[in-house]
Amino acid sequence: MNKKWNIIEPDVSIVNRLAEELRINKIICQILANRGIKSSLQAKRFLEAGLDDLEEPFLIKDMQRAVDRIIQAVSLKEKILIFSDYDVDGITSCAILEAQLQMMKADFFHYIPHRIKEGYGLNINVVNLAVKRKVRLLICLDCGICSFNEIEKLNGYGIQTIIIDHHTPKEGRLPNAYAIVNPKQKDCPFSFKELAAVGIVYKLVYCLAKEHKNHYLQLATLGTVADVVPLLGENRIIVKNGLKHLNQNPSLGIRALIKESGLGNKEINPARISFILAPRINASGRIDSAELSLGLLTSQSEQEAVEIAKNLNQHNRERQRIGDDILKEAISLVERNINFKDHYVIVLFKEDWHVGVLGIVAAKIAERYFRPTIIISLKDGIGKGSGRSIQGFHLYNALSECAEYISEFGGHSQAVGLNIPKENIDNFIQSLNKVAREKIVVDELLPSLNIDAQLPLGLINSHLIRQCQLLGPFGIGNPRPLFCTHNLFVKSPPQILGKDTIKFWVSDGEYTFEAIGFGFKEMAAYLKPKQKVDLAYNLLEDNMASLNPVILEIKDIRFD
Repeated sequence: MNKKWNIIEPDVSIVNRLAEELRINKIICQILANRGIKSSLQAKRFLEAGLDDLEEPFLIKDMQRAVDRIIQAVSLKEKILIFSDYDVDGITSCAILEAQLQMMKADFFHYIPHRIKEGYGLNINVVNLAVKRKVRLLICLDCGICSFNEIEKLNGYGIQTIIIDHHTPKEGRLPNAYAIVNPKQKDCPFSFKELAAVGIVYKLVYCLAKEHKNHYLQLATLGTVADVVPLLGENRIIVKNGLKHLNQNPSLGIRALIKESGLGNKEINPARISFILAPRINASGRIDSAELSLGLLTSQSEQEAVEIAKNLNQHNRERQRIGDDILKEAISLVERNINFKDHYVIVLFKEDWHVGVLGIVAAKIAERYFRPTIIISLKDGIGKGSGRSIQGFHLYNALSECAEYISEFGGHSQAVGLNIPKENIDNFIQSLNKVAREKIVVDELLPSLNIDAQLPLGLINSHLIRQCQLLGPFGIGNPRPLFCTHNLFVKSPPQILGKDTIKFWVSDGEYTFEAIGFGFKEMAAYLKPKQKVDLAYNLLEDNMASLNPVILEIKDIRFD
């Protein structure tokens, strides 16, 4: 699919000022300006990203109230129940809070709902369990912001609730909890609103422990990256510092998972967390119970950690098999039933799809067709769905405008979950697409590339690559710097590597570089020596190369 190239026009005055004050490459200054950085102070904080740059945690509304209540519960030896979501964000949040409460010698236990049997969020079974076990304080992690009825029931039994969540409050309403620690509350003065739940928990336990613990930082990094929140601000600080510890001295369970995943001698970065480690941690909750993954992250035995890591690997293979089968069915439904002229949002539904992999399938369909996508599994007249969006379309807000057809829903701009009666699906699809057609310009349904700078080949070298690396860690909100160069010519016939990768050399007549394109096999037939091309690319460095170690990693090719 053709991609739009949005070449970002720099503010020359900001770039020049940053270059003069910081005494660094103007290209790096241009990228900083593209990220919204306007002053040398902001730039230094971005580049250094030290833990001391984290915002004061007590600025988050109800943080002080939550900390005081936990300390009170520990001192009075009250029974505490930790209730967490079953994804990586929830599991890592639970592991951090458990470790801290253990150190405080608290009387506590945890409960993670079964994704398939119980679904997302608090439920009446948890309320009954809390009453039976004489719980006095229930702490919700990565959920609870929409659990109005359950929290009222808990209040009726004299059980107080602390909600630690990062999801958007529904229509501005808040449950009647003892404390709600969520920066997305309208009246919360904390300036950074995009923390994952584990980031909020990390700040909570910092208030309790009075120090930044390396183990907590590792877990916060895993959860933050896995939850696909923007790697800017607080999130970037957490991940940048957490990656150091993950690479230097990973905890017992994480080390076992790294080894089992085949990453033993490789650098752990956000991409490897997203595509290799996080899916394995998520796998147990998708296929069965998330208790296995929590056991890995809290394990104190090397033998136990190794065994759990192997089991998670097996769960992940099963998850991949199930997901691949559903993806094939979903693609077939798209090709048969979706009219792209009218359907700005893809909604697919079928009986008895495995609910544990719906989000993964939705993400792949959204990426393949560049449309917001919702995948729904039907059983006994009820649909359970998961949705993923595209850049620029706030999926949660769109669902809010179709709420009359949905039993319940939650999430944020890029990811949602919902329950819907089967008989409402057709009306829901019509309503959602009406909303989308009002908010999405047709051009926005084409994938686009935001290019940081047009770059002459003569400016590319290993030094530039190393300076670009200072802008990491890279991920959503802070992508790897993307460059483009026009009027190059192909210098060699492309080689096909593996299933779908091509490699060839390009030149501007003076400088020559190797270019590699993952997923560009179909382009090989059009790439002939002396063919004129424009390239959009990231910069890579191959330290094993005997000649030029610099490689252009192709993101798009335009033919002259």
